[in-house]
Amino acid sequence: MHLFRSLVFVSVLVGLIVGAVISLVQYMGTEPLIFAAEVYETAAPASSDHGGHDHGAAAATETAVPAASHEHGHAADAWAPADGLERHLATLVANVLTATGFALVLNGLMQATRQPAGWRTGLAWGLCGFAAVMLAPTLGLHPQLPGTPAAPLAERQVWWIATAVATAAGIALLYFKRTPWAAAVALVLIALPHVVGAPVAPEGEAALAPEALSRRFVVVATLTSLVFWALLGGLSGYFRQRMEA
Repeated sequence: MHLFRSLVFVSVLVGLIVGAVISLVQYMGTEPLIFAAEVYETAAPASSDHGGHDHGAAAATETAVPAASHEHGHAADAWAPADGLERHLATLVANVLTATGFALVLNGLMQATRQPAGWRTGLAWGLCGFAAVMLAPTLGLHPQLPGTPAAPLAERQVWWIATAVATAAGIALLYFKRTPWAAAVALVLIALPHVVGAPVAPEGEAALAPEALSRRFVVVATLTSLVFWALLGGLSGYFRQRMEA
């Protein structure tokens, strides 16, 4: 029970810190790009079938789940936080919850596999998380601005989850087994989702925002995710070591 309480305490503490830091990073990085894209989306005809935007916590989902942050259209009665303080608070809450959830998973896996505590070990695991959850899926599904045409949300989510799981399994085989057969299986697992291919957007539709803005958003969202996972892993390892001491 003590071990479980320590795991939860460390994860919540890391989630609060990382969620707050990433909210600040997004405030200066991805949010201005999202706001700029929303200007083009608002100016488009109402009948346009381009991807809408979740005003509540889009920046948080860009960090963790790039494939599922936007969906076509808005429900007529869907709630969304107002621009300004309400929107920033919603993003902060979403970031803290997202960071806490991933911290629980990361710390639980490190504890279950008896990894040594320390920020270096945590950082290595955090970078592996970045590779599995962000980098690998981004090769097929880029983080998207509002007004970007996209495949149906369910298809993107299934492909994203499959890619993240397959990549994580491949990295685990490379890390724990380190044998020729394990390396071969790991490479197959990592490559398989990309061989199958990510869902594609309907033909004949163009993004509302300029291409340069979309490219910049992909870069900034990816770097933000790198900061997210590096902090998540490094702080998890550091606080686990302090708790053990």
